[in-house]
Amino acid sequence: MATTVTATSPCPCTSGRSYGECCEPFLTGKVNPPTAEALMRSRYTAYAVGQVDYVAATDDPGSREKFDKNAAEQWSSKSEWIGLDVIAKEGGGANDQEGVVEFAAKFKLGGKEHAHRERSRFKRIEGKWHYIDGEKPAVKPFINDAPAVGRNDPCHCGSGKKFKKCHGA
Repeated sequence: MATTVTATSPCPCTSGRSYGECCEPFLTGKVNPPTAEALMRSRYTAYAVGQVDYVAATDDPGSREKFDKNAAEQWSSKSEWIGLDVIAKEGGGANDQEGVVEFAAKFKLGGKEHAHRERSRFKRIEGKWHYIDGEKPAVKPFINDAPAVGRNDPCHCGSGKKFKKCHGA
C-alpha cells in the first residue's frame, strides 16, 4: 500500500524533514541527490510512495535490464513502509565518486514487521549518483570476553556444587 504524502508530510525516509524539503525534489526530477545517502533515502521513499520507475532510473545503467519492475511494484504496493535507519556510511559525499551506505529498511508485509538490511554501493556516473549493488552485511561473531569458569568455581546453574562436579563433568 503506497504511502500518500504531501509536500508538508514527514518524509517516509524518516530524515526528520518534510517530504517537500527532502525526497520530493529528487523523485520529481527537479534536482539530483547530492550524496549517496540522499539517493538511498530517495530510493526508499520511491518504494514507499509507489514510484518504482525512479528506483529503476537510479540503478546502474550497465545492469538496469536486471531490474524486475513487476516484483518491485508488488513489494512497493503490498508493504506498509515504516521507516529507514542509516547504520553506517563510507564515502559517498558531495565531492566523492563512490560510496557505501548500510541501512535497514523497515516495512510490514502480511501484518508482520520486517527489516531489509543491506550494504549498498553507489557510484557517481556522469555527475549523478547510481545504485550499483548491495549485499547482506557480514554478521560479526560473538566473542565471549568474560573470564572462563574455573573447575573449582561455583556452578553457573546455581546448584551450589562446584562447576567440575555439576556441569563441568
